[in-house]
Amino acid sequence: MASDAAVPAAAAAQPGGPPKRRGSYNCGRCGMPKKGHNCAVQGPAAGKAVLPAAAAGEHHHQQQQAKPRRALQFDDPVTVTVPDGAVVLDAAPLAMAPPPPPPPPAPQPGRKKARVEVEEAAADEDGDEDAAEMAGWVELGAGRRAPGEVVVEVLRRLAPRGVAAAAGVSRGWRECARRVWRRAEEARIRAAGVRPVGALMARCPALARLVLRMDSDLDATMLACVAFSCPNLQSLDISMADSAANRITGDELSRFVSEKRSLSVLKLDGCSNLGFLNVSSSSLSTLWVSGLCSLTKAVMNCPNLNEVSLDFPKQNNDSTDLVALMDSLGRTCPNLRNMHISSIRLCNEAVFALESGNLRGLCMLSLVLGSKITDAAVASIVRSYASLELLDLSGSSITDNGLGMICNAFPDTLTRLLLALCPNITSCGVQVAAAQLPLLRLMDCGKSICANPQPEAGRSYFGDLNGGIKFCSKLPTQKKQQPAYQKLIIKHSSLRKLSLWGCSAIDALYVNCPELVDLNLNSCMNLHPERLLIQCPKLKDVHVSGCRDMLIGAIRNQVLNEFAAAEPRIPCKRLADGSKRVHVPHFMIEQVKKQSVQSQPASASSLPMEEQEKWGGSRKSQCTVHLT
Repeated sequence: MASDAAVPAAAAAQPGGPPKRRGSYNCGRCGMPKKGHNCAVQGPAAGKAVLPAAAAGEHHHQQQQAKPRRALQFDDPVTVTVPDGAVVLDAAPLAMAPPPPPPPPAPQPGRKKARVEVEEAAADEDGDEDAAEMAGWVELGAGRRAPGEVVVEVLRRLAPRGVAAAAGVSRGWRECARRVWRRAEEARIRAAGVRPVGALMARCPALARLVLRMDSDLDATMLACVAFSCPNLQSLDISMADSAANRITGDELSRFVSEKRSLSVLKLDGCSNLGFLNVSSSSLSTLWVSGLCSLTKAVMNCPNLNEVSLDFPKQNNDSTDLVALMDSLGRTCPNLRNMHISSIRLCNEAVFALESGNLRGLCMLSLVLGSKITDAAVASIVRSYASLELLDLSGSSITDNGLGMICNAFPDTLTRLLLALCPNITSCGVQVAAAQLPLLRLMDCGKSICANPQPEAGRSYFGDLNGGIKFCSKLPTQKKQQPAYQKLIIKHSSLRKLSLWGCSAIDALYVNCPELVDLNLNSCMNLHPERLLIQCPKLKDVHVSGCRDMLIGAIRNQVLNEFAAAEPRIPCKRLADGSKRVHVPHFMIEQVKKQSVQSQPASASSLPMEEQEKWGGSRKSQCTVHLT
């Protein structure tokens, strides 16, 4: 405080001090810095203050302690106490330019300033993008916008290639594409290698169902890629193109199934290189494997398996033991409900082995191409299963007796019966099945009722050659046997599909099925046009490929013309007083029809069919006759 009092006294005592320098940042009265300073020295504005040496030294020390703070400097600001009632004076010269900004500090070792700035800019962009996403609008161009959810729904309907292309439009489109990838639960891909499949699946963390159509060879690399990229995969369906081959082995398939704990549906095509089939999984419920050949071992330990389909090609060199396979299925898959086995090695013994498994819950049984399956196997099926809804014995050797056993065992459950390529059944057995199975909705007897005359067998006789008696064979005669044609009558109240393709032994057909919508008469070459009657009002499709022209014309005439027009629509009429009805004479029926047609409204063509019939119109058939 003593020094503060001495400074004004010295300044007043020495008026002839050094002149004030221009551009100084110090106060002209007390010598203190002008920045944030309120001078307390009273004196004339133009007065010159002279400081003694001691006071000047002390003032210089205070000036070093109160150095002015510059912009872009990261030191802590100096706190200056301003007295109350002071006046702030701006002493900065107007002609003097502000000092240049200091150069940026040198980058420290190990610190990447440019990278930090880029990351900050990216963070700002992400913030803008999040704000746009929260707003829910995506720029479409030309100042137009659309809600983000709408764009996502549009992208969901595009192929993966289209979604990837849309991601390059803008940030909004890229975010919508990311949302599509993140939400994708099912993907259908046709690829020629592992790389595009892996690149796509890496973007879809929630993928649960994958359908692959391979145009190149399939090996264990693809299975490893799927197992790594899709941890939550539930369904896998792989099909092969004609030029592609499936090179997966039994060990690789077993390892893949055992590692995928969540896999429930597995469908593989062209599995000719497996060698053996060993599937063990507690989550697998559906297994479809086609193209199997010469399996040395087949073990399936899947307690929750509900549906299995094993397809073997038509090869005589197949050495698969189907008896052991069926026995393993019956013992290790107790919850099996649908079974399809296609192999030319199917026989009665394989069906008997399946009987030991006690599969009482089986609903669908399909044993196809088993020419050695006879009525004995049908008896085993009838004993083992009580609630079959579908039975497919196409290609077997069962007869009408076996068909009768099926009708007696499943009259209340069977809805689909397929007996194609069964040469030992006749039209009588088919008629009995249609009459005794009231719930039947599908029946296929394609190429079962055929007329294939066999040549006359060669006869043997004794001939005299060179005086000796020798055993000779007579040449086969060229006489053609006349085939035994059959007639077929199908009358059913709930049948919807009837297939009689290739039934060349049928020459007369009568079908009366009110619910029938599909009729297959392909290659029925001996069906007589005048012995055909189709009464199916809901019929939509008739297949007549390979039939004669006269038969096609008769079918078109029956299914496309009106049958109800033959009956009079107004058979009676009331008297004038309305007391009694009398029958209208036949010659008046045509007049009544003409009057009803003339009196119908102009918009009658737009009315329903029932209303059109009410006004005298005819019902237009919706049936289509397919010639190919």
